[in-house]
Amino acid sequence: MTEILVTTTERIPGHEYEVIGEVFGLTTQSKNVIRNIGASLKNVVGGEIKDYTKMLDEARNVAVDRLRTNASNMGADAVVMMRFDSGSIGTDMQSVAAYGTAVKYL
Repeated sequence: MTEILVTTTERIPGHEYEVIGEVFGLTTQSKNVIRNIGASLKNVVGGEIKDYTKMLDEARNVAVDRLRTNASNMGADAVVMMRFDSGSIGTDMQSVAAYGTAVKYL
């Protein structure tokens, strides 16, 4: 698979393209019980909860990878106007959606 360009901009300099349609990459992730206990303890003293930061970073990367795969399956060359949306499910799960517009170069 050729690497699909993903950009947050509307225009790709030097390229004309047609819109194929909307494209998504979704994931929901959680951490294990031991890490949740550590995060709860960190909540008492304050500061960054690195395990959750890592979980969100991993979830974001998975969502973008899935976005690229879905765009490739649609025959796209790139994804423009990519955005993220996220939300928590309960206290220990995080859902991340990457979405944008799949385009084909002319």
